[in-house]
Amino acid sequence: MLSPKEAQERCHALIERALKAGAEAGDAVYIADSSEAVSVRLGALEDIERSESEHIGLRVFVGGASASIGSTDLGDGALDELASRAVDMAHAAPADKFAGLAPAELLMRSAPPELDLVDDHEPDPQTLRRWAEEAEDAARAVPGVTNSEGGSASAGRGVVALATSHGFSGAYAATSHGRSASVLAGTDSGMQRDYSWRSARHASDLPSPAEIGREAGERTVARVNPGRVKSGTYPIVFDPRVGSSLIGHLLGAMSGSAIARRASFLLEKDGAQIFESAITISEDPLRRRGPRSRPFDGEGLPTGTRNLVENGRLTGWLMDSAAARQLGAAPTGHASRGGSGAPHVTAGNLVLQPGAVSCTALLADIKDGIYLTELIGHGVNGVTGDYSRGASGFRIVNGEIAGPIAEFTVAGNLIDMFARLVAADDLETWRGIDVPTLRIDGLSVAGD
Repeated sequence: MLSPKEAQERCHALIERALKAGAEAGDAVYIADSSEAVSVRLGALEDIERSESEHIGLRVFVGGASASIGSTDLGDGALDELASRAVDMAHAAPADKFAGLAPAELLMRSAPPELDLVDDHEPDPQTLRRWAEEAEDAARAVPGVTNSEGGSASAGRGVVALATSHGFSGAYAATSHGRSASVLAGTDSGMQRDYSWRSARHASDLPSPAEIGREAGERTVARVNPGRVKSGTYPIVFDPRVGSSLIGHLLGAMSGSAIARRASFLLEKDGAQIFESAITISEDPLRRRGPRSRPFDGEGLPTGTRNLVENGRLTGWLMDSAAARQLGAAPTGHASRGGSGAPHVTAGNLVLQPGAVSCTALLADIKDGIYLTELIGHGVNGVTGDYSRGASGFRIVNGEIAGPIAEFTVAGNLIDMFARLVAADDLETWRGIDVPTLRIDGLSVAGD
C-alpha cells in the first residue's frame, strides 16, 4: 500500500499520461485497503484472514464524452496502457453534456482539516485472537446460550487519493477496528440467534470485548421461543440498530441523480415539511474519528456540516457535479468514488437528533404495539416510497416490552411514516447513520 503522498504522486502521473494521450480533462483516484481478522468458535481458533487490495482508476473527457477504467497494476507500463485505453474508449463513447469535472472555483484549496482518522497502534494477531475469545466467552457465559457462531476481532487501514487535471490533489489515510460476537439460544423450533458488533477508527473508542459478548448473549436469550402477532395496525417502535435504515432510504431519495431521473418519492418536495418540526437530521463529515469522516469528496470539493432536514423540512438535494448540471444547481460536496466509473452520492456521519422524551416515555402509552429489532428483505420502492419489510422483535403491552415475536411483515409508505415519526432521547453515535429509538404509529402488520 502506498503512503498518502505516494498515492497522490501516482495519481498525478496517471493524469499526465492521459493528457499526453489526448484527453482534454480527467481525474485519477487511488484506493487501497488492508485488513486482518481473527475469529474463534467454541473457544478454538476458527480462522485468520489477511486481505490487501490496491486499485487506481482513471476517468477522462474527450469531445463531450467520458470513459473510465481501472487497474490493480500501478507500474509505469500499466499506467501508460491505462491512459491510452481510456482515451480510446472516450473517443468511442457518446457525448454527455452533463459529464465533466467539478467546477474549478469550488475545489478545496485550503489544507485539509485534521480528523484523527488513524490509530497508530496496530494490534497483532495474538491480540485480535484474545479480543475475539473474550467476546465469545462473555456471550457464552450468559445463562440460556446453547451454542456459538463465534467471536471476532479485526483491524484495517486504508488510503484514498484523488488528483484532477484542473488543479486538485488530496489524500488521506484511515484505520478501522471491529469486534463482534454471535451466539444461539434455545432448542429445536424455538432456537434463535443474535449478535452484537462495534466498529471505530481507534481501538480505544470500542467497548470492551466482554461488553460486546454479553450484549450478544442477552439479545439472543431474549428472542427464544418467539410467538406470532395478529395482522392489524399497530404503533411500531424501531430499535436504533434498525431505525437507521429509514434514514438510508431518505438519503437515497435525496440523491440528485434520482431527482434528475424522476425516480424518487421526494420529487417536488425540496423545502417541504416531511417530518414533524421537532426532527432535525444533521451531517458532519468533519467529525473527528467519525466512521464516515473525510476531508474532501470524490470530486475534490470540500466537505462540511449541514442539516439535511431542519425543523422537519428538507433543505435540498445531495448532488455530484453531473446531477447538479442536470438540475441547474451547484454540487454539494457529496460525491463518492469507487475504483472506476462515475461518482455517486453519499453522506458522512448522519445523525437524527434526539427528541425530548425518554425511551420509557415513548412506549408508555402504547397498550398494544411492536418493538422492532430486526428487518429482513429489501421491500422498499424508491420511486413511490412504498415500504414492506419482514421483521422480528417484541410485543409492547401496556407500555412495557413483552415477549418475542417473529415472522411478520411491516408495511406503510415512507412519506406517511416520516410525517408520524417521533424520536426518543437515547442517541448514540458510532454507526455512521445514527438515530435514537423511533416511534411511528399506524403501520400495517401482516402476521397470523
